[in-house]
Amino acid sequence: MARNDTDQSSVVGRARLRHLPQAPRKLRLVADLVRGKRVGEALALLSLTPRAGAQPLYKLIKSARDGAETNPNNTGLISDPDELVISKLTVDGGTILWRWRPRAYGRASRIRKRSCHINVELSLSA
Repeated sequence: MARNDTDQSSVVGRARLRHLPQAPRKLRLVADLVRGKRVGEALALLSLTPRAGAQPLYKLIKSARDGAETNPNNTGLISDPDELVISKLTVDGGTILWRWRPRAYGRASRIRKRSCHINVELSLSA
């Protein structure tokens, strides 16, 4: 079954981070800031963002950029790696650790410690 999200031939670099111990709801706020921007602009924006999810996203985008730069299939395609565009950036829910907190009358309530998976795809600027 073919995916219609992005044309696979235009994807130059990709990176994936799994099981990040951060709630996906919080990380999506940071991801919305940089989705669709150029890599250089996104890295500059993330370096100044005070939210906790900015640092792992910064490192992941930088890793995707460096991977695209050193990939032998992209030889001659990339003149400036900071001009690549973040074509796809998804933040999905990961595994949930269940913890229990004692409550009144011998009851217990759940604490859900959420994690997330991040996928980044870079393409050439149009």
